[in-house]
Amino acid sequence: MNHALLASVAAASIAAAGTALVLAGVQRPPARIAELTTSAEAEEARPPIYFQDPDGKPTYSLTSRKTPDGRDYRAVPAGSDVGFDEDAAAEAPSSAAASGSGERRIKYYRNPMGLPDTSPTPKKDSMGMDYIPVYEGEDSDDGSVKLSPGKLQRTGAKSERIVRQAIRSMIRAPGVVQEDERRVSVVALRFEGFVESVANVTTGDHVHKGQTLMNVYSPALSSAAAEYLSAINAGATGKELKGARRRLENLATPEPAIKELERTREISLSIPWLAPQDGEILERNAVNGMRAGPGDVLFRVADHRLVWVLIDVAERDLPQVAIGTKVTIKPRGLRGQSFTGEVSLIYPHLMAQTRTARIRVELPNPDELLRPEMYVDAEIETGTPNPVLAVPESAILDSGARQAVLIDKGEGRFEPREVKLGLRGNGYVEVAEGVKEGEAVVTSANFLIDAESNLKAALNGFTEASGAPSAQPAGARP
Repeated sequence: MNHALLASVAAASIAAAGTALVLAGVQRPPARIAELTTSAEAEEARPPIYFQDPDGKPTYSLTSRKTPDGRDYRAVPAGSDVGFDEDAAAEAPSSAAASGSGERRIKYYRNPMGLPDTSPTPKKDSMGMDYIPVYEGEDSDDGSVKLSPGKLQRTGAKSERIVRQAIRSMIRAPGVVQEDERRVSVVALRFEGFVESVANVTTGDHVHKGQTLMNVYSPALSSAAAEYLSAINAGATGKELKGARRRLENLATPEPAIKELERTREISLSIPWLAPQDGEILERNAVNGMRAGPGDVLFRVADHRLVWVLIDVAERDLPQVAIGTKVTIKPRGLRGQSFTGEVSLIYPHLMAQTRTARIRVELPNPDELLRPEMYVDAEIETGTPNPVLAVPESAILDSGARQAVLIDKGEGRFEPREVKLGLRGNGYVEVAEGVKEGEAVVTSANFLIDAESNLKAALNGFTEASGAPSAQPAGARP
């Protein structure tokens, strides 16, 4: 009996142990799965540094938020953030492991801040940043730099072929309408006389050439008329008659008055004084019965059928303006109307107070819509008459003292090229020196390439390669 009981207990123990072993074999996860689970739990336990769109779109937030369709943004912890040097980090182990198999290997490590400092072994700078590995084939002696395809894809770099095109730009400047100085006349006497009467004309009236402005009496004028009439009655000819007539002409006697004297053979008490040209009366000083001396301005008449537009151009824009440059004039008081003219004169002096130069445009004004002292807005079309090499403005890396572009040489290789610039317009810049037609220039993300590829060091190498003098003393070690 005792033996049977012991056997039963032993069998039950063995069965229980087998069941435990089977359950343990089924429920215990493999070592690799356990490690991944632990790593994932640890990653989830870390606090997020930002939140990203769940579809992977480039939309981020510092706080938790939802998409328009109600989904939560994905939390990104510190260890999951994708750095700019992800490719280098991913390639470093494989390169190191493959160094003995003839594949890419690390030549040296460069300073992460772009300083001219390298190291044959991994190290950190003074701020704790890791030096960046440089692989064989990534550096070259021609000053070019190379980026991996992953980095180029993340930066969104774009290139554009350099072609010849005309550069057009628009200079906008204020201006004012002025009367043409050459179309202003004054009415004055060359002798002592009296204004017997003034015609029914006032300031602002429009008069025509030959229209009577006033009647003038003068003893000197009557004496000259009597002398000329005596020569005519005496039958004088030649120089004697011509001299008597010339005296009347020297006193500016109107030609119709002289012909009337020759026709009637009578000396009039007063002579009608006529308008010298068509135009508006700007000034009337003549009064009935007044005494007028030689040179006194009695009337001022201006012809406004041709006017000047004086435009103040900024000093920096003056080199782009030349005689004959097309200008569009838009008067502020005549909305919707514009006039077209050309630059006829560039004044030789600048205005010291405003640092502007004045240019002049002559405009026909047959309807006299343009009035003196009227304000206008001018648009001056400038640019190159012939196509020139031009690149987009976004392609220029301007440090103030130096301008450069990045030439895309293909396969992720870029060459910094110093250039000399010319005119700007329509989003493009003329390149006078430094590039050739057909080359591709980086137009987008060039500053990111600059930061990633240690462009400053490459530019220094380019300068040294072109024969620029070095500031390092002779005999000094780099």
